[in-house]
Amino acid sequence: MDPSCASESIYNLIPSDLKEPPQQPRYTSLFRASIKDDMKKVKTAMKTMGPAKVEVPCPKDFLKKHSKEKPLPPKKKFNRRSPKKPAVPLRTDHPVMGIQSGKNFINTNAADVIMGVAKKPKPIYVDKRTGDKHDLETSGLFPKYINKKDYGITPEYICKRNEDVKRAQEEYDNYIQENLKKAAMKRLSDEEREAVLQGLKKNWEEVHKEFQSLSVFIDSIPKKIRKQKLEKEMKQLEHDISIIEKHKIIYIANK
Repeated sequence: MDPSCASESIYNLIPSDLKEPPQQPRYTSLFRASIKDDMKKVKTAMKTMGPAKVEVPCPKDFLKKHSKEKPLPPKKKFNRRSPKKPAVPLRTDHPVMGIQSGKNFINTNAADVIMGVAKKPKPIYVDKRTGDKHDLETSGLFPKYINKKDYGITPEYICKRNEDVKRAQEEYDNYIQENLKKAAMKRLSDEEREAVLQGLKKNWEEVHKEFQSLSVFIDSIPKKIRKQKLEKEMKQLEHDISIIEKHKIIYIANK
């Protein structure tokens, strides 16, 4: 290359003492060291995968033959002098023959039949033409209970209970009469009860007539008060009338 061309290069125009400005240092957090310590406390190297090194098993602890089989129970000593079962009869052995009984079974059976009581047939009934038979006693058609001696007679325990109920009712009535005498109560007669009832009905009619005579428009406080008063009186009279009509016997204090 020609040296004159080298001197004419554009790079020769850049001053040689010019240097690039140094790069600014990267930002470093103040808490970097403390965060590293915290991460080391929480996490452990290879924590989920186990230790980095595993102990190699000992060569003497190898798997032996029949080591996983269950051990058999201990052996028992065989006793040859134990009692034996009876021997099987031989083919040449024959059963004992010729044993006979002196009982005459034909005559005995005949005598039992002649002297025995004849068996009565069980009562049945047939409800279909195909011949279906059923027990008559459990059917309700056989007069079984009406032939009893105590049929239709009130049981003794029911009679006793009725007497106890009657005695208790009498004692209660006597107690009520005594309390009425002590309290000096007087019973209203039918005529007096009817007179009181008619008087209450007459009062109700008068109050009802007065209620109907009220004006249609209730636009003042006195009118409202009067209407409420009449309604209350009518309601009380209706209540008294219903009580007297419901109860036939009424007692009042004897003043």
